Amino acid sequence: MSYRWEITAAALRQGVIGIVRTRNAESAVEAARAALDGGLRSVELPLTNPGALDAISGLVAAYPDATIGAGTVLDEASAVLAIRAGARFLVSPSVDAAVIRTAHRYGVAAFPGAGSVTEIVRALAEGADAVKVFPASALRPSWVADVRAALPQAPLVPTGGIGVDDVPEWLAAGAVACGVGSALTRGTPAEIAARVETLVRSAHG
Repeated sequence: MSYRWEITAAALRQGVIGIVRTRNAESAVEAARAALDGGLRSVELPLTNPGALDAISGLVAAYPDATIGAGTVLDEASAVLAIRAGARFLVSPSVDAAVIRTAHRYGVAAFPGAGSVTEIVRALAEGADAVKVFPASALRPSWVADVRAALPQAPLVPTGGIGVDDVPEWLAAGAVACGVGSALTRGTPAEIAARVETLVRSAHG
C-alpha cells in the first residue's frame, strides 16, 4: 500500500495519463494493456465505460507496478466502488468535496476537474492532489502559464482534446501532466504502443 502522495507522484511522473474510453470492458482492457506494455505507467478508465470496475480490477492485478485510476467519478458511491475495484486515483469532471473526502479516507489520490481559476482554488481548498483542467480543448497552453503565475502551487493536469503532439507544449507551460484520451488509445494494440513510446519520449524532452 502506497501513501497518497506516492500515488500522486507515480500517476504524474511521466507527464502523461492515458485515458481509455471504449465501448466495452474487453476493448478497454485491450487498449490499456497495449498502453502499459508500451511503457505508459499511468492509466485512467472512466466509469462511463461498460464494465469499467471489472476492467480496473483486472488491470490492477495484471500490472501491480502501474498506477491505475478511475475517471468520471461523480459521487461518493462511485468513488467507493472504484476504490474497492483497486483504483489508486479518482478523476472527476467537476469539484465534488464528497469524492475528494472519500478518496482521502481510503488513502487514494483525488484529481477533481476545474474550468476556471475560481474552481481551481476551490479544488485546492478541498484538498485536491492535482487538478484536472477540463476541457483543455477550450484553452491554450498559455492559459496554464498565466494561471500558474498567480497560483504557482497549483498542480494542473490539462485534459480533453489534447493530441499526442500537443503534450510537450502544455508541459512547458507548467502543467504537471496531461490527460490524453482517444488520440493515444485508439486503433490497434501495436498503434497504441507506438504512440505511447513516442509520447513518453517527447514528454521527457
